[in-house]
Amino acid sequence: MTTYGTVTKVFHWLTALLILTVIPLGAIANRLPYETNAELAFKAQMFSLHKTLGVIVFVVALARILWALTQKKPSGLHPERKLETFLADLMHWTLYISLVAVPLTGWIHHAATTGFAPIWLPISQDLPLVPKDEGVAKLFAGLHWAWSKIMVGAILLHLAGALKHHLVDKDATLKRMWFGAKTGETAVHRSSLTAPLAAIGIYLVVTVAGAAAGLYTAKPTVERVALAAVSSDWAVQDGEIALTITQFNAPVTGRFEDWTAAIRFDETATDDIGEVTTTIAIGSLTLGSVTNQALETDFFDAARFPTATFTAEIVRGETGYVADGTLTIKEASVPVVLPFDLTINGDIATMQGAVSLDRRDFQIGNSMNDETNLAFGVDVAITLTASRAE
Repeated sequence: MTTYGTVTKVFHWLTALLILTVIPLGAIANRLPYETNAELAFKAQMFSLHKTLGVIVFVVALARILWALTQKKPSGLHPERKLETFLADLMHWTLYISLVAVPLTGWIHHAATTGFAPIWLPISQDLPLVPKDEGVAKLFAGLHWAWSKIMVGAILLHLAGALKHHLVDKDATLKRMWFGAKTGETAVHRSSLTAPLAAIGIYLVVTVAGAAAGLYTAKPTVERVALAAVSSDWAVQDGEIALTITQFNAPVTGRFEDWTAAIRFDETATDDIGEVTTTIAIGSLTLGSVTNQALETDFFDAARFPTATFTAEIVRGETGYVADGTLTIKEASVPVVLPFDLTINGDIATMQGAVSLDRRDFQIGNSMNDETNLAFGVDVAITLTASRAE
């Protein structure tokens, strides 16, 4: 053989163009500020472009690899250089793995989380078998970061090797991958398992190192306060405080993991039915891909205001019950009326309630002073099951 085929060359240079675009985009997007509506919108657009091109890279890479498996390719021009030949094969296999593994981990991370920077392709934002889960999202975000470093290293070594052949050896290695080039005849390249196994070994070493560094587990951006135990006539067994925001016209749902509720309630009473005091650890919030942003100064400011409280009197409503009280977040105390349904079966009570709030009442997201990127309304849904104290 004298050169690579035309289709192989097209795949090679198309892949190179995509990779040399998508990597800088990701690096730039990560470093962009998001203090204002305009900055957040631009950052989201850069991430969307990065993700979109990443999916295209994944598809092109699969097609390229499938094509390469069916084609013969010329062997190296210096087969007597055993180490150099092995390193060239190693970098090729490392790049092949990278071109699939890196965009795929990024795609899975995107599918596992909610909110911020959709993929601009006529495809679902979700993936089969990938749950919306913070743990899964963090795992694949860490793998994407670690494996992308392998990709960058392999690209730099591949580029250095090509330049060495072209400028130092002055041979036809680089020319064979360019269009219309005619070079001397060489044998067909014979592959062995050594290089691909070594490439897999590189990935295993980096992956284990990432695990040892805690790269795949969530690290809180603020210290989560430990809530004190409460004395209550009804002990909460399980439940959820969920909230849904609207960002870029799409809903993003999250929840507070840690909270306590001191409940006094007597369903037989006609007056003074009961009261409730709920304390929420703000640092326990998970809110898809915008969790860190939500905990920062312009939003919940969890470092300065680690808890929120809701204190209310429980009264009967037209249908069900109402918790009529005050919600305090940051330094703002706002009257809130929370209607809820209650079912009592013996000593077990099940409650469901919902209320809509305006983030502006609590000075949350002041920099987002219109609804272009972040809607004013926040929907809160509460469910819990409690048992009557003995």
